[in-house]
Amino acid sequence: MADDREDVYSKAVRAGKRTYFFDVKSTRGRDLFLTITESKKHSNPDGTATYEKHKIFLYKEDFDKFLDGLHDAFDEIDRLRATGQYQADQPPRDPEATPPAEGGDRFTDVDFDDLERKDG
Repeated sequence: MADDREDVYSKAVRAGKRTYFFDVKSTRGRDLFLTITESKKHSNPDGTATYEKHKIFLYKEDFDKFLDGLHDAFDEIDRLRATGQYQADQPPRDPEATPPAEGGDRFTDVDFDDLERKDG
């Protein structure tokens, strides 16, 4: 490439209407980074298709923490499935639906100002 950056590796994973792209690239300084792109196909009434894309850039200094978080999330999924609380054959929950009132909000309340801290 003209600016001395290069694509090092690319892997596409097709999953229904979505495709995930894992692209390893190098910077001008020869450091590696990863982009993860979700591309979702939408069919238009006229028969044409459009694609909605979301991209995450993951830099080398964050690889270990990202992988730790991903492993933790998958471990929790495995734990929840093992308890029978969540089963693969249950109908998917509508992400637009309001969460049930009972049990409270079990998700982490993230203050984005905390993301700037270097001690975490």
